[in-house]
Amino acid sequence: MNYTPDMKASMERVRASRAERLARARQGDHVPALSLVDRGILLREFHPDYRDDARREVKVGPNAGDQLPNEVVSLLHAGPRIDINEAQAWLESPEVETDVLILGGGGAGAAAAIAAGRGGAKVVLATKLRFGDSNTVMAEGGIQVADQEADSPIDHFLDIMGGGHFTNVPELVEALVSDGPKVLAWLEQAGMLLDKYPTGRMKARHGGGTSRKRLHSAGDMTGLELMRVVKDEALALGDRLRVLEYCPAVELLTDEAGQCCGAVMVNLATGHRFVVKARAVILATGGFGRLHIQGFPTSNHYGATADGLVMAYRAGAKLTHLRYAQYHPTGIAFPGQSVGLLVTEKVRGLGAQIVNIEGKEFVFALEPRDVTTAALIRECAGGGGVTTPGGQVGVWLDSPIIDLIHGEGTIRKELPGKYLEFMRHGIDITKDPILVYPTLHYQNGGLTIDPQGATTVAGLYACGEVTGGIHGDNRLMGNALLEIMVYGQRAGAAAARYVVSHASGKPGLGHLAAYLEGLKSNQAAEGRLAPMLLPDYRPGPLAVDDLPGTALPC
Repeated sequence: MNYTPDMKASMERVRASRAERLARARQGDHVPALSLVDRGILLREFHPDYRDDARREVKVGPNAGDQLPNEVVSLLHAGPRIDINEAQAWLESPEVETDVLILGGGGAGAAAAIAAGRGGAKVVLATKLRFGDSNTVMAEGGIQVADQEADSPIDHFLDIMGGGHFTNVPELVEALVSDGPKVLAWLEQAGMLLDKYPTGRMKARHGGGTSRKRLHSAGDMTGLELMRVVKDEALALGDRLRVLEYCPAVELLTDEAGQCCGAVMVNLATGHRFVVKARAVILATGGFGRLHIQGFPTSNHYGATADGLVMAYRAGAKLTHLRYAQYHPTGIAFPGQSVGLLVTEKVRGLGAQIVNIEGKEFVFALEPRDVTTAALIRECAGGGGVTTPGGQVGVWLDSPIIDLIHGEGTIRKELPGKYLEFMRHGIDITKDPILVYPTLHYQNGGLTIDPQGATTVAGLYACGEVTGGIHGDNRLMGNALLEIMVYGQRAGAAAARYVVSHASGKPGLGHLAAYLEGLKSNQAAEGRLAPMLLPDYRPGPLAVDDLPGTALPC
């Protein structure tokens, strides 16, 4: 690997300081965790989303007057991908009818499908890409569950509230931590291969901001292993589940009473648009990483473009907790080919330390993610960062110290995916530290829901990253995989109950007409189309969304 002379010199300083840092670590001596007051000061001064120019006012809809991220507001002020008059013909003849329509094929969507199907409902799961293509499969570090003797759901609850700066919705957090042990037991019984000791006891480690060891993992490919299990369980529903791949929704449908009753879909392969009529809809469309908030690279999969937020908002669903995104503090900064990928927090849970250009620790490695992110940005802004050949600045994550703490071979056993990822580029993380810098990772906020996943629109449920309130202003690691399981199951079960007692009316787009009138009257329309569906990385001055009337990108 072509390290610059300055990078090599800095790496030597990291190696030279390792023995002293190791000795201190073995004695439990580390950089002190910051107080709540000092955390607040650090965040206000250096976290990207605390900048005054990071947000602006949304002019229309249930959150009119709120300050939301610039990139989100641009989508909320965009025009639709369908013509209301043209769509009337599709509404008269729905091509598909079902009890429950689930939009999104990641872990949350699969969990919802299982619960709805087992609740007696006929389910259609429609996904933009393939079933399983999602942020779920990219989650590496683990799933937090309070199942150890020295732990409890109460301790888990307090950690989540503190990590979210006590802005979380307590009822949502209570449901999350209470269902956690049952979810973990279900996953294990379904065949998820979790890390265990030779005795069969599950391994549990610390994550950032946790007071107990409750992070359960499957190597450093936990989300991929979880998705394998829930996808298989969903497909085992047989004829109770129909999967539509490469078929994203472009607009929700509502009836005369305002109930959500289906969606307008598009087949990305053919451009064909059609209607799915449903008695309840579950949004599991994931986050907004591919909006590249404030220009940051992202760890998110290709389809994470905030589609669910846009469609639900037009239908009248309220948003919450979208003030702050989450930037994972240890995104890969070198080599350039891997920028956007993450170094899982499990690496720090195993003892890796964050050090600057001089090989000196400057932040407690297991601070909450937003605090660690702000500390890294401050260090790089103050001259403590290392510059790559491509101009990216970062600090070192001293991975070799893991094998010194836990024994040779620990990295290859506990972090096989990350070890192989770097070896592809000629970097041996058992010998050399990893250069890291914050990467856009998670949509902390989203749709307002109750503990059963119901949004503020009747018949519309949501689960997973598209929702808000559970994590407050900052998510602790390991709670995303727990969330998709807990709220996927809750939303699926609630939707199945809803369709038994509620009949939907004639599907329509009256909500969209009213929304467009609001854009016009507030002079808020911005001349682009939404939902985005797929990001456009082609060079040139014009993108597909800038050309009204063009075909959908396929």
